[in-house]
Amino acid sequence: MTNFKRTRTVKVGPYTLGGKNPVRVQAMCNTDTRDAAATVKQIIMLENAGCEINRVAVPDMDAALALGKIVRKIHTPLVADIHFDYKLALEAIKQGVSKIRINPGNIGDAERTKEVVKACKDKGLAIRIGVNAGSLKELKKFSGTPNWSDKKWAQIMVREALEHVNILERLNFKNFLVSLKSDNLNRTVLACEEFAKVCAAPQHIGLTEAGTVKSAIALSRLLGEGIGATIRVSLTEDPRKQVRCAYEILKALGLREFGPNIISCPTCGRTQVELAKEVAKLEEAIYSDPVLLKKSTGKKIAVMGCIVNGPGEARDADFGIAGGRGEGLWFEKGQIIGKIPQNKWLKKFTDKIIKG
Repeated sequence: MTNFKRTRTVKVGPYTLGGKNPVRVQAMCNTDTRDAAATVKQIIMLENAGCEINRVAVPDMDAALALGKIVRKIHTPLVADIHFDYKLALEAIKQGVSKIRINPGNIGDAERTKEVVKACKDKGLAIRIGVNAGSLKELKKFSGTPNWSDKKWAQIMVREALEHVNILERLNFKNFLVSLKSDNLNRTVLACEEFAKVCAAPQHIGLTEAGTVKSAIALSRLLGEGIGATIRVSLTEDPRKQVRCAYEILKALGLREFGPNIISCPTCGRTQVELAKEVAKLEEAIYSDPVLLKKSTGKKIAVMGCIVNGPGEARDADFGIAGGRGEGLWFEKGQIIGKIPQNKWLKKFTDKIIKG
């Protein structure tokens, strides 16, 4: 494992990012930002799901002008995602966002960046330099997609990120993060690793249009190397699943605790209960209830399909069920306590979580 230098820290809203601080979970809304009410509603849902930083697209001035209405009704830092028009960034800053995300591949010349930096300095806001493989300035030299190696892609991504970093640092501005993203796992990891060797700025990590599997592999590699101050899992689903997946990755790596560790068997011919439905009911109950979510954090809960995969294979679970036809064996720390009718499993779980 490569040992990278610890990054400097950056302030975003109430959070200090980078250094020894916890990796924070971020999501992106899929609402039309111009519809402030719908965007607020979704952000509140994301906050209840545990999201700590939320990002919204700002495609035009109407969207930028709606940001103030949104900021006033939410409880988490808001990031304005800006492309092409630096004036949108300036308006977003006026509207009270906590961070501006700009792409050096399309925001314009250095003078425009200077205006954004000055406005962020005046307000004490952070900037995220977002470098995407699909919008590299180098690509403008080609009519199609160049046949570069993954290493070459990563080198160019880092070079363009450093160009923008140099602009900010020449302006004596250091309250920024950097992200280097692609839908390609290897390019993303290589770029983030290479950047960490040469720059102390903290990184926001994620893959673009990647889905669960590639994201889990890439982000686990980076987090395991100590790279990543904030994390987003890009999914074409309900944004709350971005949050859930991010926390599951962090939990699996031992970096954050959030919600329970639910273990369940994959089922086989011995299974006599629709286990997937029982697991889904339990997860829905926990993740839709802030009290259950808080009290279950750190608990290992088992939902197993039969006695073979019950107390034996899940003996280190705090408690759980080994299913049978219409009933199940309730066990705690590997010890069988008694039988529970299937229609009372969910209540047994939630009562146990609440009572501890």
